[in-house]
Amino acid sequence: MRHAFDAAFDVPDGYLNTPAVGVPPAHVADEVTEFVRRWSAGAQRPPEFDALVESTRTSFGALVGVPAERVAVGAAVSPLVGMVAAGVPDGARVLAASGEFTSVTFPFAAHRHRGVTVREVPVSALPDAVAGHDLVAVSVAQSADGALVELDALREAADAAGVPVLLDVTQAAGWRPLHLDWADWVVGAGYKWLLAPRGTAWLAVHPRAMASTHPVGAGWYAGEDPWDSIYGLPLRLAGGARRFDTSPAWLAFAGAAPALSYVASLDLAAVRDHGVGLANAVRARFGLPEAAGPIVSLRREGAAEALAEAGVVASVRAGAARLGFHIYNTERDVDRVVAALS
Repeated sequence: MRHAFDAAFDVPDGYLNTPAVGVPPAHVADEVTEFVRRWSAGAQRPPEFDALVESTRTSFGALVGVPAERVAVGAAVSPLVGMVAAGVPDGARVLAASGEFTSVTFPFAAHRHRGVTVREVPVSALPDAVAGHDLVAVSVAQSADGALVELDALREAADAAGVPVLLDVTQAAGWRPLHLDWADWVVGAGYKWLLAPRGTAWLAVHPRAMASTHPVGAGWYAGEDPWDSIYGLPLRLAGGARRFDTSPAWLAFAGAAPALSYVASLDLAAVRDHGVGLANAVRARFGLPEAAGPIVSLRREGAAEALAEAGVVASVRAGAARLGFHIYNTERDVDRVVAALS
């Protein structure tokens, strides 16, 4: 059991796969276990979960710097982005980063029958390419290698050109302080750096983007009073961002509520400095330049196999071994990586 940032983690040495699956604190795992116990005993009551869902709106909003009333809940990033894609006009030109995670780009590319096009440029060049497009969709931190978009430059360029911006924070929220109330949409999944179960995601919608976001997945939970919108027409959606809600997976939100509450309580600058410091220690050992994120991409022959043989849990993305350093990682994990590849 590891102890870090006022929590205990049952995570083994060498676990560096947070960009794929985050490991919850022990108290979060206990909450999920208790849910399963109550479920198996027939003790769960559906309305009990409304408070958990509302808790995650508040925590996600705090983590990305937006008011909770802007936040809708869902199960995954791509269906939430799909509501944005459904609202772009015919012939819209969308700008994205080269090699972007496809949950960000596929929902727009699926509208090619309406003339919607997606142009890709290197993430470092993205702010300079904003003009002439109808929307920008980009991850704050790229999934493949952790490359960061220049948020200040992007905001300035988007404001100057009058182009709306969608930001995916899946690989950034939970380790990086974020203040994104300026973005038109902010979307993120919970099962990586936010340490929640898979099956949880959130979409923050700026008031100016409400009318151009289409609730194509609307169901009973998107009603102003979900328990009064279970049966029959007419359509009666919530007036605010909850109109974009999809019915929450209770088991997933039983873990997401305490997980996001915990992460939102942390000093995220300290979390960032911890993870980035460890990542830069690995980079220094292999002659790589320092970077501002905790994701390390190692393009070395046989690296993935050597790491796995040494007990390092990592992923292979875009042909490179991908490591991620979070709150539960230590110098021991750095040493294990260096020993495996030396």
